Parts: sequence; C-alpha cells; structure tokens
Amino acid sequence: MHDFAQMGTRRFGRVNWLGLATLCSREMQRFLAVWTQTLLAPLATAALFLLIFTIAIGPARGDVMGVPFTHFIAPGILMMTVIQNAFANTSSSIVIGKVQGNIVDTLMPPLSPAELVIGYLVGGIGRGLFVAVAISAGLAIFLEIMPQHPLMLIGYVILGSAFMGAVGIVAGIYANRFDQMAAITNFIVTPLAFLSGTFYSVDALPPVLRAITHFNPIFYLIDGLRYSVLGVSDSAPALGAVVATGSTLAVAAIALVMFTRGYRLKA
Repeated sequence: MHDFAQMGTRRFGRVNWLGLATLCSREMQRFLAVWTQTLLAPLATAALFLLIFTIAIGPARGDVMGVPFTHFIAPGILMMTVIQNAFANTSSSIVIGKVQGNIVDTLMPPLSPAELVIGYLVGGIGRGLFVAVAISAGLAIFLEIMPQHPLMLIGYVILGSAFMGAVGIVAGIYANRFDQMAAITNFIVTPLAFLSGTFYSVDALPPVLRAITHFNPIFYLIDGLRYSVLGVSDSAPALGAVVATGSTLAVAAIALVMFTRGYRLKA
C-alpha cells in the first residue's frame, strides 16, 4: 500500500479528480445495483414501524408537542432509516473488501486518504438521500406530511448520512470479520439510534437520562429533522446543526488518520 503521507504533489495534481469520481461512482453503483435491498427494503421497514406504532399506541397516545403521535415519530423514523443505511453502505463496502481480500484494489490507486474518505462518504450520502426521498414521498402520500423547511430537511439528511457514513468507515476499518461488524451495529449503532428521541420527546425522560441523551449526536440529527418537517423540536435547530457538523468532522478526521496510517488495512 502506498505511504500516502510521503506522496506530496502527484502527477494528477493535488486532487485526483478522475480517481475520486471513479470511487464515488463505484460506491453509488454498489447500492443502486441492488435497489430492492438497499432502497425498497428500508421503505418497507419504515412503513412497518409507522403501522405498528400507529396501531399499538397511536390512538391512545394523544398529541406529542402539539402534533399527532404518528406525525411526531415519522421524521424520527425517516432519519433513523437514513443513518442506518448510510452506515451500512460505507461499513459493508470496506468490510467486504477486507474479507474478500480485494481492498487492495482501492488502496493501491493513487488516491489520498482524504479522497478515500470523501469517496466512501459520497456513497453513504447518496444512499441516505435516495432513502430520504422515498420515505418522504410515502409520508406525503399516506400521511399528508409536507416538510415545513425543505432545505433544512435536505441539510439534515446530508449531515446525518455524512456522520453515520464516517462512523461506518471507522467501523469498517476496525472490523476484520462480519461478526465484529454485526457486534458494532447491534451494540453501538442501533442503541444510539433507538435511544435518541425517535419515538418520544426527551422531555418525558428523567433528568439523568435526558442529560445523557444530549450527548448523543443522533438526538440532534433526529430533532433537527423533526423541526424541518413539523416545526417542533426539543432543542434549538441551530445547536443541532453545530453539534452534528462538529461530530461529523471529528469522526471523518479519525477515518482520515486510520487511512493515513493504514490501520488494520496493511497486510
């Protein structure tokens, strides 16, 4: 594998645009080639969540923060589905490459660590956006929910996809086997997603749990998306954007360092 730190200026210039575009295209084509699994399945899962909670809790729950319970949980389910798919896209791409032994095909070309991170993130963000569009269309058709701040919604979807895409890169580099990746997903990613205000307002939590929740970046992503769709939130949307952006940059920096050092990537 190339020692990226010593590469300096390459004959491609400071940015290998062709290589970066090729990596981005590959990561996009990975999930588009199996769209029934990567795009249709998340839509079905989100619909099942809404149906189950509506039947089991909706009629008796009453309004939450001034909106019907089904409408309240809809943006949370949207963001939860988006971030799970963004994480799955980047992490699976790297882990499959490591397990099959073809990760070297990605590492050997003259791509810098930053270009590798960006290329993988583009795939994760692309998948997140596709999922968001599909679910948003379903919410508009079946629940008549139209976003109050469409541009903010797009921004939070991109932020959420970038954040969990970066987490997926770090997890994919760290994991050497599928069972290790499954453990990260089951014991870290899923609990953070479910315990972030997706199905409830954090005001209903005891003070200690409420304080802990505010250290979870996913809470701010879900809360910000809820505000962009419904106009209600538990915290200031601007604060959520700052926390989400800072968290994304921090995790992306970790991924950059891991690629630069070849951590768990060198044979």
